[in-house]
Amino acid sequence: MKVKYFHDTATALIEFSTRAVAETKEINENIYIDLDATGNLVAITIEHADLHANLPDLF
Repeated sequence: MKVKYFHDTATALIEFSTRAVAETKEINENIYIDLDATGNLVAITIEHADLHANLPDLF
């Protein structure tokens, strides 16, 4: 698992695998999940993470 935080956009990217992304689903206007061809979770993107997630301890 790899966690990346982009300070300029306050976006958090949590990568669970390196498989190719086949589909991205919007969970809500700030959270997206990436799935591989068989529906397995590849990554989660949290936009405006500074407002919607308690992530400061990680960065």
